[in-house]
Formats: sequence, structure tokens, C-alpha cells
Amino acid sequence: MARSTARKRALNTLYEADEKGQDILSLLAERIALPGAQTPLPDYAIEIVRGVADHRRQIDRVLDEHSTRWKVKRMGVVDRNILRIAAWEILFNDDVPDKVAIDEALGLAKTLCADDAPSFIHGLLSAVCADKSQIAPQEDAAERTVADTSAQGDGPAGGSVRCRHRRTVRRVRS
Repeated sequence: MARSTARKRALNTLYEADEKGQDILSLLAERIALPGAQTPLPDYAIEIVRGVADHRRQIDRVLDEHSTRWKVKRMGVVDRNILRIAAWEILFNDDVPDKVAIDEALGLAKTLCADDAPSFIHGLLSAVCADKSQIAPQEDAAERTVADTSAQGDGPAGGSVRCRHRRTVRRVRS
């Protein structure tokens, strides 16, 4: 099955979870176990949904930092989940070129969103791509800090907790 179709199926799953206020991974497990009238989810759709669920906090933070007009919580459900899919592909999936992730997001937005959404989505994802080298290592460093702290143990004899300052990221202006 084509990756474009897998993205659409992933979007449907993320949209449903968002609308119902349901945990993404719980809904995904239901869809895998009981696909109902639909064909089973493609492997890439499952990978996208799991990836977005695993990194949603960081994805939403990055999208918020790069958007001045709308915070993720205020965006339309379809718009924000298209952005989450593309941001996950840009930041966490090296198999998909950034331009392909943006083009696929724009294709979904043109067919499913309001007329002004594609330009907003394009600008926001382009800004994320431009800052990708500053964004992606931030997660790696945070994970290393947590791993280092965990390995050292707690208490006075253990290691100290390290705090990280939040980076300033360029914001998109429309």
C-alpha cells in the first residue's frame, strides 16, 4: 500500500482519538485487533501513529514554538494532526525526505482543510525544517541527561539532577 494512503489512514486514527479524547495507543490497539469494515491498517500507518503518540509532547511544543497565529490546542483537529504527522516524519523518520513530508501534508490539507490551511501548514513545517538541526538534538540531549541521572541513582550519594534551559526558536510570521 502506498505511503500516501498510509498517512491518510494514520490521520483518520489520530483524528478519531483526538475527537473522542481517547488515548492514541489504546485506539490503535483496537484498530489493529478489530479493523471492522476497513482493511487492516498498513504497517506505515501504524508506525506513524505510534511515532506521533511517543513524541506528541515534543511535536506539539515544536509546533507551538514555530507558530505565532495559533497554538496547537486551538488548531482544527484535522490541521493539527496533519501537522503532527509531518513533524514526526521531519524530526524522527530519516526514511522520509523533509520535502516529501511537507508535500504529503499539503496534499492532505488541500483536500481536507479550509482554503487557508495549506499556506499556514507549509509555512509552519518549513520553519520546523529550517530549525531541525537545533530541535532534534535537544531530545537526544534530554534523553541522555535522564539516562545519566538514572544510572547514577538518587539521593546524596547519587548524581545530581540537571536542568536544561529552553531554547529560543525562531517563530513563523505570516
